[in-house]
Amino acid sequence: MGEEDITENSEIKSLEEINSTVEVPKNASFFKTLMAFSGPGALVAVGYMDPGNWITSISGGASYQYALLSVILLSSLIAMLLQSMAAKLGIVTGMDLAQATRQHTSKAGGFALWIISELAIMATDIAEVIGGAVALQLLFGFPLLIGVLITTFDVFLLLLLTKLGFRKVEIVVALLISVIFFVFAYEVILADPNWSQVLEGFIPVPEIATNRSMLFLALGIVGATVMPHNLYLHSSISQSRKIDRNDKGEVKKAIKFTIWDSNIQLTIAFVVNCLLLVLGGALFFGTNSDLGRFVDLYDALKDSSIVGPIASPLLSTLFAVALLASGQNSTITGTLSGQIVMEGFIHLKLPMWLRRLITRLIAIFPVIVCVILYGGSENAVEDLLLYTQVFLSVALPFSIIPLTIFTSDKQLMGPFANRPIVKYAAWVVTIVLTILNIFLIYTTFAGVN
Repeated sequence: MGEEDITENSEIKSLEEINSTVEVPKNASFFKTLMAFSGPGALVAVGYMDPGNWITSISGGASYQYALLSVILLSSLIAMLLQSMAAKLGIVTGMDLAQATRQHTSKAGGFALWIISELAIMATDIAEVIGGAVALQLLFGFPLLIGVLITTFDVFLLLLLTKLGFRKVEIVVALLISVIFFVFAYEVILADPNWSQVLEGFIPVPEIATNRSMLFLALGIVGATVMPHNLYLHSSISQSRKIDRNDKGEVKKAIKFTIWDSNIQLTIAFVVNCLLLVLGGALFFGTNSDLGRFVDLYDALKDSSIVGPIASPLLSTLFAVALLASGQNSTITGTLSGQIVMEGFIHLKLPMWLRRLITRLIAIFPVIVCVILYGGSENAVEDLLLYTQVFLSVALPFSIIPLTIFTSDKQLMGPFANRPIVKYAAWVVTIVLTILNIFLIYTTFAGVN
């Protein structure tokens, strides 16, 4: 892509209300420049520690102690690769992934991809509704139906934050991530795991491939790590920093510091997921506890017969607080992602409050139906999480394949196209993730354990 092409594409801005709104310093120190570019990575990292990932990580520790830490490490490295590619696409071309995909497909193809992306975002939103409603029930005793309805009103929180500026959104998300991090760090310290065994868990063992149930759980961790909306999101919000896209030096600097930001935040997400697995391994390994639900875990943390003398209502309450923080975080990023794909694929703009309200109302409908049909059963509601993750698996190839193609295209990316080693690694990751997700879909519906 030449300089004229880049400028032309930049005229149709992704998330126009925040595009190029954050100033970055000229000739500043490394740290000051990094701070100016920090923020988008936090919004992206939210997707890697959302409520849907919690049970998988904790169950992995409860079932196999620390052996699956190596899988979390691999998943995090894959995430860093794909998210850096998404950010680079946005910075170099001035287009987000939805815009770039639409430009290279027919109108009908773009519409079909928009439907798939919208359904994936709604599936993500359902998970956040469930997480938020369960957290409200655990903290305040609200019936699930009331909790679901309360989650509808977080649209006003997002509207307030965006009125104050995008930097404020980034700060709030980072603070909520900090809550999640410190809650689980505190609980792991109390659990007092064997740290030498924890470190050994980062070394892959053959049993992961030979033990069928262990392999299935490992595939679940890897296959559900990268979610489609995160790639669209990062390719857009990476453009929030004000740079001269026709200045190759500025573009190179923006890519460098945006990737630094992304990798730092994804490292935090990696640590959080490790803490979850270590917590499961330290407290529940060998106890034969059923930890398949948020409520199960909440109850277990205050049961001395399961977790020993550290059991307390405080641990359970902190878990519920972290769950609520995670749900609110993911709500913010889901709204932004929905706006990106709608504007990118079908060029339709809606006021953010209307976009948020429509998405949330659609998301709460199946949850409300489930609550009414099953009389407020947490088990039935949390079963919906399984099916939302399955749909995200279906949608994933439709985002990672175009991303790999576009960022490897020298005509589109110019000197910033993927180097051969990155290109081949990206294709290996793309193919492997696609196969894993197809396998997970098959095993889910075939009832394979």
